[in-house]
Parts: sequence; C-alpha cells; structure tokens
Amino acid sequence: MFYNQGYAGSAAARRYAAVHSGSRIEGATPHALVKILFDELLIALDAAALAERQQDRVKVSDKQARAMSILFALESSLDFDKGGDIATGLAQIYREARRLLLVGAKERRAEPVEDARTMIAEIADAWGQIG
Repeated sequence: MFYNQGYAGSAAARRYAAVHSGSRIEGATPHALVKILFDELLIALDAAALAERQQDRVKVSDKQARAMSILFALESSLDFDKGGDIATGLAQIYREARRLLLVGAKERRAEPVEDARTMIAEIADAWGQIG
C-alpha cells in the first residue's frame, strides 16, 4: 500500500496506517468520525474494484469484508427518530451498496462495486460539505 517492498514493507505500511487512523480518530467529533468512515469505505471500494479487475480473489474478499463492515457501521449509527426520511433514505442506500458488493463478488465483476462507490461518494461529498 505505502511501500512496494514485499512482506516487510507491507507490514510496516499496515502499522503506519493503523497509527495514522488511530490519531485521526482520537479526539474526533462525531461528524469527523463519520467522515473517516466514508474515507475508509471509499478506499475499500476502490481496492475491491481494482482487485476484482486483477482477479485477486483474496484481496477482493478482504476489501469486500471491510467495505461491508463499514456500511453496517454507518447504517447502525443512523438515528431514525431524529433523522426521519433522511435516515431511512441513507439506510436504503447503504443496503443497496451492500447488495452491489455481493453482486460484484458473485459475478466476479468490478462494475457493481464501482456503482456502489459512485453512490457512496455522493453521500461522502455531501457529508464533507456539511463540516
């Protein structure tokens, strides 16, 4: 990811990414935490689509699982009482993104994953503008 030096470089990159994520999360506002989730989700979706195109089944599975986990976290954080129709609409989008991820994995195609990414990117952009 950050280094192209085999296992040692990959392990160092993972440790660096974990520290970087930890420092971003520490002390973040609830709004910033959701932004971090969106950022991480977009990265996972990009990586899943790329892995699908490269026919790297292990990486597809790993990135798909990460994206699914984040989508579930985003949906579970919705406040349907306060959010009303907006929360309901977001939940439907998150479910559709999960469905598209599954279709992409089942059919071994990147396009459904890219469609999910497009939907999520719109929401992430809007969230970032709320700031």
